Amino acid sequence: MEVEVVKLPSGKSGMLELPDSVFGLQPRKDILHRVVVWQLAKRQQGSHSVITRSESSYSTKKIYRQKGTGGARHGSRRSPIFRKGGVYKGPTPRSHAHDLNKKIRLLGLKHALSAKMESGDLVVVDKASIKDAKVKELKKNIKAFGNKKILIIDGLKLDKNFSQAARNLSAVDILPSMGANVYDILKNDTVIITRAGLDALKSRLRCD
Repeated sequence: MEVEVVKLPSGKSGMLELPDSVFGLQPRKDILHRVVVWQLAKRQQGSHSVITRSESSYSTKKIYRQKGTGGARHGSRRSPIFRKGGVYKGPTPRSHAHDLNKKIRLLGLKHALSAKMESGDLVVVDKASIKDAKVKELKKNIKAFGNKKILIIDGLKLDKNFSQAARNLSAVDILPSMGANVYDILKNDTVIITRAGLDALKSRLRCD
């Protein structure tokens, strides 16, 4: 498919052919869901923890004699049945990450890009660069896209001034091509890809 290349802050820079194997797929929600769940599971800290029986700060001395009290037999105040005792089988620090086939991960990225293309929220620009690292100049470049959350995908290296100015705008995120991922593509309203970013994505997704 052919798309028009936009020149920031305004103007046209010709036409460009996009591979249907990346931008022309019929988006599948099940694949997108699997990849997003995999991404968020990796981000989850898993640092929740409780005090177990061995970590409770009570004496190890037997609390009362074994027989003759008329009550149940107990050996330690650390038992989970007592107040301030250790927690039985509580959460411990662990990783929530799980494996996902690389083919599914790459396919998910293709479907996410196709979804944005299908909805008309994907734009190809000539390049993402500005002369000075100023928010005012960056806003001038992205003014045409309105007050939307924007993700900009550039090549292997980002323009220093452009990325520095983007840090001060909460609605603008910029990533190198290797950092492009399904979750960030779907959560932003508009996805902008530079020519360099497009070439790098083609190489990453192994398409002609």
